[in-house]
Amino acid sequence: MANFGELSGLKQWAVVVGGAVLVTAGLYFTVFKAERDQNAAAQQKLEAKMKENAELEAYRPRLAEIERQLASLKQQLEIERRIVPDDKEVDGFMRMVDAEASKAGIEIRRYTAQPISQKDFYSEVPFDMELDGPYYSMLNFFDRVGKLERIVNVSNLLVASTRKPGDAKTKKVYQYAPNESVVATCRATTFFSHDLDPGAAGEKPGQAPVKR
Repeated sequence: MANFGELSGLKQWAVVVGGAVLVTAGLYFTVFKAERDQNAAAQQKLEAKMKENAELEAYRPRLAEIERQLASLKQQLEIERRIVPDDKEVDGFMRMVDAEASKAGIEIRRYTAQPISQKDFYSEVPFDMELDGPYYSMLNFFDRVGKLERIVNVSNLLVASTRKPGDAKTKKVYQYAPNESVVATCRATTFFSHDLDPGAAGEKPGQAPVKR
């Protein structure tokens, strides 16, 4: 076989060109092909992301409205939690009622917890109560309870004079102040979001401390 140097000029150029073609073809189907595949994959990801951004762009004008709606829903949820708390909070209920009694100028003598009644989405927690005070103060108290943000239903109301408290079916006769004219018994029922254990239905919580 003749050496490269023994070939004619034309044949030398043909060998050089052929070698270049072989090298280029090798690079094309190895290194360059891998880069092209990577570029094609990157281009597909870019196009997919651009399409996603274009779809989301349609919601940009509504973003402020959506944020306002979310803020409104959060506010409504907070209001509902104050109206119907999501746990029993018995102590909080009693403090709230005591505060209204103090503002109205009456005495709450007794809370007696009654069995909890569970409904589909909430629980009823009733308390039997005894209270006394001046007649108009008593009216003021029930008016205040009726206007509370938290739901409190008053039922089984009995009212009698301090001279005959038994007519209101009180459990005990107290030392009434000179300005007190009526005693009353009633059932005050408050409500809680239903997150009690299945076995809690019908349970009877312990009786609250008796005042005086």
